[in-house]
Amino acid sequence: MNKKIIIIDDDIHIRSLLEQTLEEFEDEGIEILSAGNGQEGLELIKKTVPQIVFLDIMMPKMNGYQVCEQVKKDPNLKSIHIILLTAKGQKIDKEQGEESGANEYMTKPFDPDLIVKRVKELLNK
Repeated sequence: MNKKIIIIDDDIHIRSLLEQTLEEFEDEGIEILSAGNGQEGLELIKKTVPQIVFLDIMMPKMNGYQVCEQVKKDPNLKSIHIILLTAKGQKIDKEQGEESGANEYMTKPFDPDLIVKRVKELLNK
């Protein structure tokens, strides 16, 4: 099975930084895909069924909470590990992330080493 990671963020700089952070996994045959808004991201998730999704919250067309809820209510997609990666670090934001079904919540700016470590843990479980 070809493993995939999707990055969904409307900020091209964040997407590029995450892609660079995760590029070492491409050497292991893991495909890194990205989308620039929630609607495009949800379509990409449905089409490719990745193992991990890094998902921003504040985006046009569909926010990250909405994308997460759609993924988690679909029986074919609910096992996807969703990490909300956002600048919204308030307790209420994290609670809303949990309610939407996110598996993890990380705040920006993120530590690239922590991202790599977490992806390794998730892909090797």
